[in-house]
Amino acid sequence: MKIIQACALAAAAAGLLASAPAAAQTAAATAPAATSQKPADPNNEVVCEKQEITGSRIGSRRICMTRAKWAERRLQDRQEIEKAQTNRGMKGE
Repeated sequence: MKIIQACALAAAAAGLLASAPAAAQTAAATAPAATSQKPADPNNEVVCEKQEITGSRIGSRRICMTRAKWAERRLQDRQEIEKAQTNRGMKGE
């Protein structure tokens, strides 16, 4: 009886050992596919830029925002510049 249990235990252990590399290969095959996927929306990617501090020759700071926020900030900056240029000289009149 003990011989049968020992054989059954050995067979089960051999089955587990034989299936372990196959399971590892399956997990390894699916892992690169998950990590190599690009984000669904490129506007949600975070981008960092180094900006110099005004009045300092060596000072700078790192600002990180999504691509959409950078585009919005550039649009607002451009609108402010255009507004300042069109209103130039009108205050003194």
